[in-house]
Amino acid sequence: MHREWLSGIIEHVDQNPKELHPVLKEFKDMIEGDTRIYLLFSSMFEQIPKKKPYSKSPTGLRQVRDYKHMLSVLNHLLTTAPSWNDKSHRVGLVGLPINAMLDWPMGTSSGFAAFLDPKVNAMLKKVLNAWGEFLCSPASADVLGNDSQGWLGETGKTDLTATANNGETAYSFEDMYVCDPSAEHYGFKSWDAFFTRAFREGIRPVAAADNPNVIANVCESKPYNIAQGVKARDHFWLKGQPYSLIDMLAHDELAEHFVGGIVYQAFLNALSYHRWHSPVSGKIVKAYVQDGTYYSEPIFEDFTEFHGADKANESTGQGYITATATRAILFIEADNPAIGLMAVLAVGMAEVSTCDITVKEGQHVEKGDQIGMFHFGGSTHCLLFRKGVDVHGFPKPGRDHNVPVRSELAVVRS
Repeated sequence: MHREWLSGIIEHVDQNPKELHPVLKEFKDMIEGDTRIYLLFSSMFEQIPKKKPYSKSPTGLRQVRDYKHMLSVLNHLLTTAPSWNDKSHRVGLVGLPINAMLDWPMGTSSGFAAFLDPKVNAMLKKVLNAWGEFLCSPASADVLGNDSQGWLGETGKTDLTATANNGETAYSFEDMYVCDPSAEHYGFKSWDAFFTRAFREGIRPVAAADNPNVIANVCESKPYNIAQGVKARDHFWLKGQPYSLIDMLAHDELAEHFVGGIVYQAFLNALSYHRWHSPVSGKIVKAYVQDGTYYSEPIFEDFTEFHGADKANESTGQGYITATATRAILFIEADNPAIGLMAVLAVGMAEVSTCDITVKEGQHVEKGDQIGMFHFGGSTHCLLFRKGVDVHGFPKPGRDHNVPVRSELAVVRS
């Protein structure tokens, strides 16, 4: 059992060296066989200030200090599911052990360059896919126990339940989620089965199912931003992180339809429900996953001896990652002509290695139908509306609780 989360992992790795997993041997060979990548992976750790608090991890404990040590820790994580820990929950990194390990180095100038590199991201995809295989295995369910490190322990289950109740209801975990409390691990056969758990029928009814002017919330999430008059291209890497449609939509020919329109963005944390549901009734025009980055932060988060690192972790660069991170892109032609063509962007953050689309192009969906899901970590999503669509009533950023999935998100005037 891990002690104090990431510190326990590092201590275990240091005391129990073992041969690297084949995918990590490949990663090591890539770093050492490419002078540019070797420079970046060496200097990103050297650029971390050698003073408190950066001499320790974001959770206040021992830090990884070079790429070889990083690979050794990754080697352990590939056969370990994220465990619950109260301390990691308080700093916003519960369920994100790799993100926690890389939190300081990816905030440096060398880390910025390294984690934008296509070759590095192709390698990270292999690493995360290998980890994903473990997280789908029965062995990964070990962290779902009822002890202090278990997600179904007293504190973990209490926080999961509070998150799902949204400050509005008082259901138990068993009342809300499809599970079997009498079975081991509540019937969840793997970490991924737990992470992608479904709500019971009736817990999240579809808002105004017969009213096509009411848009349903795609994900169980907290509002992050609402932008109007969005430009085709903008400087998304700057502090304000303006949306850049062409980059968000991966240069898709349909991107031009949304110039001057509206973007609504909201954030899902690791405790939330992670399936996506259609905001409208309509036809799936296009649906595909665009490969991108996994651990890239905007350059304004660089830090030095004199400028501290950002404390908001992966949530700070949410606007930025809509243009850079691995993401699912779905275009839907709404049955309601007042909406017409709209888009859903499901963006993977940090540990998310799979944006899983569960509908096909040409398929007709009803408002509230499942269209996909995230696997393995926190995430964010956007809804895009064309210029001229008169949509209003979005929930404002700054809420304490999630907006329930499939509830009323906004209304279109027809």
